[in-house]
Amino acid sequence: MDTKDYSSLTLAYLGDAVYELFIRERVIRNGTSPKVDVLNRQSVRYVKAAAQAAAIKKMIDEGFLTEEEITVAKRARNHRTATKAKNADPIDYKWATALEALIGWLKVQGLEDRMTEIMEEAAKILEE
Repeated sequence: MDTKDYSSLTLAYLGDAVYELFIRERVIRNGTSPKVDVLNRQSVRYVKAAAQAAAIKKMIDEGFLTEEEITVAKRARNHRTATKAKNADPIDYKWATALEALIGWLKVQGLEDRMTEIMEEAAKILEE
């Protein structure tokens, strides 16, 4: 798959699914309860738009991302979309889209190790 064949929103669509699965597995491994409603509440703190926005901004500020990764993320953040955030600040929603698109881009590139590093760093930031 060539990333040039996919829009930023398509990459974000893929990245959203990958990140959601990563977080669900993390919460199950680290969870204190086998109850699905508890696991879901624990997952939300990682996947809500404000959390994703905070994580990617911090990764950019701290120099964790490469210039190419920042370019991919910012292209997605700046992409015009007809959809509106349901329960999120529009700016946070755009930054969350940037993180998801970056994850999707890394997945399509076959850079699974780097993708995992970024998701681990995002989770670590949100756990601080």
